[in-house]
Amino acid sequence: MASILFRNGAREWQNPIMHWLIRRYRVAVRAAIVHRNVTVGISTILFLIAIYLTVGGPIGSEFLPHLDEGSIWVRGTLPPSEGPTASIDFANKARVIMASFPEVKQVVSQTGRPDDGTDTAGFFNTEYFVDLKPKKQWRALFHQDKEALIAAIDKQLSQFPGVIWNYSQPISDNMEEAVSGVKGQLAVKLYGDNLRTLESTADLIQSQMATVRGVADLGIFRIVGQPNLNFTVDREAAARWGINVADVQDAVQTAVGSNAITQVQQGEARYDVTLRYQKQYRDTREAIENIRLLAPSGERVSLAQLTKVSTDDGAESINREGGQRYIAIKFSVKGRDLGSTVEEAISKVEHNVKLPSGYHLEWAGEYASQKRANKRMALVIPITVLAIFLILYTMFRSFKWSMLILISVIMASIGGPLALFLTRTNFSVSSAVGFLALFGVSVETGVIMIEFINQLRSRRKGMEESSKEHIIEAAVEGAVLRLRPVMMTMLVATLGLLPAATSHAIGSDSQRPFAIVIVGGLLANLVIGVFLLPTLYVWMAGENDVLPAADASEEF
Repeated sequence: MASILFRNGAREWQNPIMHWLIRRYRVAVRAAIVHRNVTVGISTILFLIAIYLTVGGPIGSEFLPHLDEGSIWVRGTLPPSEGPTASIDFANKARVIMASFPEVKQVVSQTGRPDDGTDTAGFFNTEYFVDLKPKKQWRALFHQDKEALIAAIDKQLSQFPGVIWNYSQPISDNMEEAVSGVKGQLAVKLYGDNLRTLESTADLIQSQMATVRGVADLGIFRIVGQPNLNFTVDREAAARWGINVADVQDAVQTAVGSNAITQVQQGEARYDVTLRYQKQYRDTREAIENIRLLAPSGERVSLAQLTKVSTDDGAESINREGGQRYIAIKFSVKGRDLGSTVEEAISKVEHNVKLPSGYHLEWAGEYASQKRANKRMALVIPITVLAIFLILYTMFRSFKWSMLILISVIMASIGGPLALFLTRTNFSVSSAVGFLALFGVSVETGVIMIEFINQLRSRRKGMEESSKEHIIEAAVEGAVLRLRPVMMTMLVATLGLLPAATSHAIGSDSQRPFAIVIVGGLLANLVIGVFLLPTLYVWMAGENDVLPAADASEEF
């Protein structure tokens, strides 16, 4: 194509901006090589700052960025004893409050469990799908901030006493529940045997977690609270009347539950025929207490005379996992990064709450996923660096040049943590993958410069100038002549990812940390790497270095 388009030849145009940059860069890179202690010292200080930002706390951590779905999933948990009538009435009132916000397009509610039986929740569970208008149509007081809108909705819903509210998003809510088995972003699971001990210990854990900054939507999924009508047989009274304890228990079972009295056979199937009292004789406490038993003396004795009747709170539900009972404490994190918030909560609970013997805790949900991802990344990153080193060694046939490129890449990649810190972005799996991509692009630019400098040294080998002067001149000349391709490589990738790094539209949340790391890292590499790599090259180079065969026909 070039031969067709330029049949009459071509004339090279000198870019004045690039010409000015090259002249300034030639002077600067020579000064960086001469004052190598200053160059390496500044790079080392910046590298240590980047390490501190990453592991010292200024940069928060999370599993994955939360994708804005353009809607809110609200869950209101009522006391376990709520029935369908009260629950539906409550849901209607809550739905009206949510729909009163101009930012809300529509609200759809559901009460209890779904018809397909995939959820065991009772009528105490109410859920709401809140569809939102585009953020451009929101009132100015929210500044297009979804968390501010949720806070305003929560303030209005807090007028209902005894209700635990939780705010998430439709897809996120399903994913979080599938991961942890609990209806909430994050959860603490307390495992043990006794239901009341589980609840009392969970209350202590909740009180400690409430003091942690960033913990929101904190609540306990109660397992005790269902009113139970208990009939305890008074053995002394039963003995006075001459009635067996088994007869009293059988009377309660027959009246309220039912007993099989015979069977009906239809083909090969057999069905029990059960008998129990009519509804008006068993639907209230007084009716059950008035059930009569025949004493040996012929007198009819009521259950109230034979038992001690009480209404107590019993088990509303019993959750099991791994063959053990557990109670869940759900919470979310707002206004702070997930990693430091959960770690502070773990520290406070471990120091201030003593678990009963045989009881243990498990921190589930997104935090557990983050820990698993960190373990995998701790394995993947060293393997990636090792693979890059082996490829470089195969190319250069030199341990020195391979290590030189790796050192310069790691030192020059400090822009990633700095970019995360300046943009207040948490470190996540997305940003970790961005670092891996950054290493690849940085290695490419390092190979371009080292290969060219080695080629210049091979071509000039044997000249009268001293070996050290020869190395310095080759490093300076190679760095200057490769500045344009290095800048093109860096800037093309940077400008290509800049829209993703600055976008805040729906769907951009997951890609933004990835792009921020690469853009920040490449910009820092462009500023630091073009000075650090030639400086380290001159420092490490010697007379017996492995160099490629000189290509006299190649023009640079």
